[in-house]
Order: sequence, then structure tokens, then C-alpha cells
Amino acid sequence: MELGLNEIKQIIPHRYPMLLIDKVTELVPGEKAVAIRNVTNHEEIFNGHFPNNPVLPGVLIVESLAQTGAVALLSMDKFKGKTAYFGGIKNAKFHHMVKPGDTMRLVVELTKLRDHVGSGKGIAYVNDQKVCTAELTFMIGD
Repeated sequence: MELGLNEIKQIIPHRYPMLLIDKVTELVPGEKAVAIRNVTNHEEIFNGHFPNNPVLPGVLIVESLAQTGAVALLSMDKFKGKTAYFGGIKNAKFHHMVKPGDTMRLVVELTKLRDHVGSGKGIAYVNDQKVCTAELTFMIGD
């Protein structure tokens, strides 16, 4: 199942400038989501990180993964209309820089779901090269 921006906005509450995924190319509710984020030179963050050497901050890569995982969780019938909050980040590793012009492929597989807490493993790629890995915990709230 593929989702565009309008469908993503129906699942997660994020909006510009904090909506950090552009489309979902694969979705298995409660199990897995794959999203795309096109990193552009026009993003305000690059005015200060870093002038003349723009690099996407790692925390925004992890947030992009978290939003991808939130789509996988919140697309489940029992969580529709809810919000997924960060419950934790473990073992985040950054393997390569992400720069304007890059397209990130964000893959999150949910590994555990109990009541209103879920966890998953996320990997961000640029051109099939791993740029970030992280274990994410989500708390489902209203």
C-alpha cells in the first residue's frame, strides 16, 4: 500500500515544518512501514547546520524514522486517531552524513506491541547505503 502526503496527514498529526516524510511506499499496519524523505537545500535547518557544509542533523533522521514507525502503528484500526509519542531511543548509530539532494528510504519494522507501547527497529538508507540505525519505543496516547 502506498500513501501520499494527504493520506499520511490522516494517520499522523505532524505538519510542516515537523512532517519529515514525503510518502509511504510500503505499509503493513502493525508490522512495517517504508517511507521516503527528500532532503532539499531549501530546508531552514541548513542555514545553521552547517553554513557552507549543510548536513542533516542526526536527530531529524531519527525523527523521520519515528514518524515512519508511527504510520505503521497508527494505521492499525485500534490506534486510528491516536498519537504516537517517543518512549525511547536506543542504540542510535550514524553511519554516513545526509546532505541536501539526498533521498532517504526509511524502513521501520515493529518488533513488539503490548497494550499502548510498541517498539521497532529503524534503518535509514541513502542509495542503499545505511546512514542510520536505531531502536525506537513508542507510547500511544490520545
